[in-house]
Amino acid sequence: MFLILARKFSLMNYTYQDLKLFTKQVLQSIGCSEEDSELASNVLLSADLRGVDSHGVARLSGYVRLYKAGRINPKPNIKIVHQTPTTAVVDGDAGLGLVVAPYAMELATEMAEKYGSGWVSVKNSNHYGIAGYHSMIALEKDMIGMSMTNASPLVSPTFSKERMLGTNPISIAIPAGEEDDFVADMATTTAANGKLEILQRKQQDAPMGWVQDKDGNPTTNSSGVKEGGALLPLGGDREHGSHKGYALSSIVDIFSAVLSGANYGPWVPPFVSFLSPSENPVGEGLGHFLGAMRVDAFRPKEEYFQHIDNWIRTFRNAETVNGQEKVLIPGDPEREFEAIRSKEGIPLLKPVVEDLKTLAEEYQIDFPSELIPN
Repeated sequence: MFLILARKFSLMNYTYQDLKLFTKQVLQSIGCSEEDSELASNVLLSADLRGVDSHGVARLSGYVRLYKAGRINPKPNIKIVHQTPTTAVVDGDAGLGLVVAPYAMELATEMAEKYGSGWVSVKNSNHYGIAGYHSMIALEKDMIGMSMTNASPLVSPTFSKERMLGTNPISIAIPAGEEDDFVADMATTTAANGKLEILQRKQQDAPMGWVQDKDGNPTTNSSGVKEGGALLPLGGDREHGSHKGYALSSIVDIFSAVLSGANYGPWVPPFVSFLSPSENPVGEGLGHFLGAMRVDAFRPKEEYFQHIDNWIRTFRNAETVNGQEKVLIPGDPEREFEAIRSKEGIPLLKPVVEDLKTLAEEYQIDFPSELIPN
């Protein structure tokens, strides 16, 4: 299967270990500490392992670009600026969101250990990578984790042609007992902007319902957002429920930024290179919202695990439409990708490899050798 895809899209295959080492070296080259470089590399490469290629090493040059523009502080003083027993606001000091968000999530789990739940809103941060990485931190402590962030203003609310919101992902990780954990990780748009970037690299059109042009008309042009258009909320149009996607995205924006003091709506500092930060910000940096809840704060742990496993088995065994497809539990596709890519390597598109090789040359770092599939 990999060989077929490789021939079709000029994919090149690399081991997880090699890409992680390279990513870590690049981050250290821009001034990140050993510890922060290790953590940030883990976050980025977790996306590639789990098949979320739009948020993995393909984003590395984007973080470097923000550093060069003075928008990322490689040695942040991350601190709590407000706290109650179960809530907190964290100032990320313009650090990598890849580092700031795990700090906030660890804080949420610490509060949850004492009081049953913990909730942290973050300001003055940057793009935090794959949402699921942060929510899954809670699983290690038998907790439910929640992770969300606002993002580059590329999305038009239902009935608008203005870009007002981000793809604003939500991830909720729910621990299971004998079964696999439930891990939902989704954008509140029909598709994340990173998926458009992949289509652009492949020179392919976007499906109808993903994008509208600058006049608000539906388009399949995968470069439509760059050309003044916008991504569409989950649902695509009003008839298919885009007002619900718009509402979800708005909730993420409010929790992440209005609560914390970060920028919200059209003022969110963009990650994409074709937009510039607002000259009149309403807050500090970009915002996240993270939370953790102990399952035994609701019912005995053994009882909970018995029933969550039963829930998962029941849905997995649901009768299917054609008798061939199987019902998936959120997290199943990512687990399958991780199992395959851990053994066979991570496939990267040729434009991504060329981008990374440019970084390697700039910072005089050896770029890993391609893994030739068997």
